[in-house]
Amino acid sequence: MTRMFATAVPGLGPMVGRELGRLPGVVARDSGFDGRSDVVLFEAERGSRSAVVDLGLAEDVFVEVGRTLRSDGDRPGWIAGRVWRPERVQRALSVWAEEVRPLSGAMTFRVIARVLQERSFLRTELRQQVTRAVQRDRPRWRVEDPAQVEVWVIEYAAGRFVVGLRLSDQRMRQHDGRVVEREGALRPTVARAMVALAGEPRGVLLDPCCGSGTILGEALAAGWRVRGLDIDPEAVRAARRNAPGADVRVGDARCLEVADHGVGASVSNLPFGQRYGVQGDPDGWLRSVLGELARVTRPGGRVVLLHPRLPHPVVPGTLRMRDRVRIRLLGLETTIWVYDRTG
Repeated sequence: MTRMFATAVPGLGPMVGRELGRLPGVVARDSGFDGRSDVVLFEAERGSRSAVVDLGLAEDVFVEVGRTLRSDGDRPGWIAGRVWRPERVQRALSVWAEEVRPLSGAMTFRVIARVLQERSFLRTELRQQVTRAVQRDRPRWRVEDPAQVEVWVIEYAAGRFVVGLRLSDQRMRQHDGRVVEREGALRPTVARAMVALAGEPRGVLLDPCCGSGTILGEALAAGWRVRGLDIDPEAVRAARRNAPGADVRVGDARCLEVADHGVGASVSNLPFGQRYGVQGDPDGWLRSVLGELARVTRPGGRVVLLHPRLPHPVVPGTLRMRDRVRIRLLGLETTIWVYDRTG
């Protein structure tokens, strides 16, 4: 078994753990938070590693090099020496070479360090000490940014450090990217989580505020037939390019041209904030939109929405809360709300 770990958008760690648990030959062992990301530590059999690198909810995946505790020696030089052991490094590099690219004698590398508190030492001191440990072990390697090899040392829980080599790249976080990018577009991993919370594909999934089409693309990949609406024609043009298999049109979420019980699920990142806020009374807008989503979603289907707050008075009686997942995006707290359509 190979020790590995994955990072995720804060709040999605438990979902990543469940996703890992569904993979054969993979066992989740521990979890934490490094100040920026949820962290899930796990073990994987050799034949399962490629599936791990394709995780849909994780931001990055790493092969572990080593672990240590602050309580055993709360100094950056000591920690670096404990976590960067040549024999363990060689095993991790063998995995890296299988999953990323063949190794050469002269590689470029950089170290990323995250700590939960800097009372004992600074994060930059730890980064410097781990960099020196790498250079002593691999004298032909040179520091560059960007680099071929990324070494991450993170304090994933109070006093607990883990170090790993990153196996993933931007393609994992962006799910191979969008054709058209718009400011404020939803992170693909969050869109994937929302689609997963909508349940198994049954008919049409509707996104009434589809923006650049991130949720539409993830729903198509999951096997849904997909329909998207947005009041902004520019967003509709972007969504059509980013999710070419979806039916995308200009429309107002407050007045949907969709038959009663016409869709199997409704999933959307509702507008909020200054850039994509709504005019007039926000609660009145939410009440109208949720009323329409309750009308068009079939009984037994789900309504999954991303928004900081959905006051009880704006939620129709035919929507019963099933789950609530609090997450953090760009330092802001928000929530994925999951409702069952009753009736």
